[in-house]
Amino acid sequence: MKDGLALLFAVMLSAGLCAQTELKRVYDEQIEPLEQIEQAVAKAKAEGKFVMCQVGGNWCPWCLRFADFVTKDTTLSRVIDENFVYIHVNYNPRKQAGEEQVRKAAALMKRLGNPARFGFPVFVVLDREGRPLHIQDSSFLEEGKGYNQEKTLRFFQTWTPKACAGQ
Repeated sequence: MKDGLALLFAVMLSAGLCAQTELKRVYDEQIEPLEQIEQAVAKAKAEGKFVMCQVGGNWCPWCLRFADFVTKDTTLSRVIDENFVYIHVNYNPRKQAGEEQVRKAAALMKRLGNPARFGFPVFVVLDREGRPLHIQDSSFLEEGKGYNQEKTLRFFQTWTPKACAGQ
């Protein structure tokens, strides 16, 4: 009986891991997040866009689900491409990564207005000067095991440069 339960548990764990690995890993763990943000701000300023930071990591299944969702939805992709420099900002506060990594993670959260309080993924809209305009708790965009297209589209449309300018 114990062997049967152990086998069932192993199969279930393996299936869960396989489901997560089917999604594309979108966070570049080698990039310095603060540098990535500054490069995105410079690009956004030159293109008349805002920066959309999707903060999380490859360790977060909901982060990968969201990235997959917006990539496959052509309406969302179009709104994002027209209005934002969209970046995946890797967040790794784990102490086993070392004190330097923990310090960098804290500096990143401070730079973005401390969005970790909402869980992950969390979205931070930066204006053309790199100032945080809005922090979005992603749980309000969820539906079942994914995301709601209408709510997500409304979120992005509400924070475009044109919408924020009142036009």
